[in-house]
Amino acid sequence: MSRDRLIVALDHPNAKAALAQVDDLGDAVERYKVGLELYVAEGRPLIDELHERDKRVFLDLKLHDIPETVRRAAEAASKMGVELLTVHAGGGRKMLESAVAGAGTTRVLAVTVLTSLDAADLAADGIGDGVEAAVLRRARLAEAAGCAGVIASPHEAAAVRAVVKPGFLVITPGVRLGDSADDQKRVATPRAARAAGADAVVVGRPIRDAKDRRAAAAEFVRELA
Repeated sequence: MSRDRLIVALDHPNAKAALAQVDDLGDAVERYKVGLELYVAEGRPLIDELHERDKRVFLDLKLHDIPETVRRAAEAASKMGVELLTVHAGGGRKMLESAVAGAGTTRVLAVTVLTSLDAADLAADGIGDGVEAAVLRRARLAEAAGCAGVIASPHEAAAVRAVVKPGFLVITPGVRLGDSADDQKRVATPRAARAAGADAVVVGRPIRDAKDRRAAAAEFVRELA
């Protein structure tokens, strides 16, 4: 179902605002992303509230630490019943393998290159072969480590899809209906992301800030059909 391809980011500072958005959207949206700010503020009780509303939870913490710490954190996330959990691919193969080992039935997604970064940003950090090369390198590493998929911008989705096995998830943030990119540099429309091979897209502000959130979500779902 195209509705399953939409993951709405709960970009709010507290549970009250986040759950108000969930209630606004009702049955129009099933999958939600809880990011670092909201999880640090509210913790597990928010995850439980979402599950009580029969929502699927994508916990986007972008874990990046020594392998044993990440394994334990992934195990804790799995015990909460979250569907998806992110780790940084830059943490290396052993860390990625440890995350997968700890996550149980929770699927681990490796973040390749943040959508706020471009080639100049990577070059400043000593990565001189460009964004796409870095994304593909990390996608291959994630697949070899047993991750369920990767987070990559729509600009690299097709290239990733071409080098990974069928069934390996490609989930794309940086998706907009119009031209506004905010602080994200590598963006595309939901239709373009889907055409490039994205299994699902993550959408935050375009739905959160819409005058009619349900109508905005429905428009994204139509584009993802």
